[in-house]
Amino acid sequence: MSIRHWPEGERPREKLLARGVAALSDAELLAVLLGNGIPGKDAIALGRELLSSAGSLGALLGRPDRPVRTAGLGPAKRARIAAALELARRSLAEQLNEQPALANPRDSGDFLRARLRHLPYEVFGCLYLDNRHRVLGFEELFRGTVDGASVHPREVVRACLAHNACAVILAHNHPSGVAEPSAADRAITRELRDALQLVGIRVLDHLVIGSGTPVSMAARGLI
Repeated sequence: MSIRHWPEGERPREKLLARGVAALSDAELLAVLLGNGIPGKDAIALGRELLSSAGSLGALLGRPDRPVRTAGLGPAKRARIAAALELARRSLAEQLNEQPALANPRDSGDFLRARLRHLPYEVFGCLYLDNRHRVLGFEELFRGTVDGASVHPREVVRACLAHNACAVILAHNHPSGVAEPSAADRAITRELRDALQLVGIRVLDHLVIGSGTPVSMAARGLI
């Protein structure tokens, strides 16, 4: 039976409008996003199949340009998923830019997690800050493989100076999902801290992004 023939209180769109987004399951939210289902499969069933094929909601939304192989997920539906993810990222970036100043790792952690968490390769980037720790911008500087990305201190210093940054938060992801800083992470953090200190730029933190909460190297006493 098509969703349109369901009782009104059970239809995902009507349920969302009446009870709010928190009342919907992941599959129901995907059904609202995807719109119609496909022949023989309503939108909720399609959402469940997508979640099952991807393994998790994060894996599904994190790589919309490399969709899971599920019949019926055509270009239009992939575009909707990609647009939803980008809107979420831009919303987080907007919230970050509107803050008077970054006070703790959690302020920037959500944004950086949304940007880097689900990438299948390692990315190193910088969140540039002014002298009052207000956000000037974020930039991906280096990309690598699943095993790592080469980071060149000279290029990091050049980028920070180009943004007129007074402080910076370093960030990179671990595609494995394990956010524990490696010996190489600790070494490059010290090297970048010392190099940037020579030009008067302070490294406030280095966040390692995995599948859970980002790990703050500053909180670990590693800066």
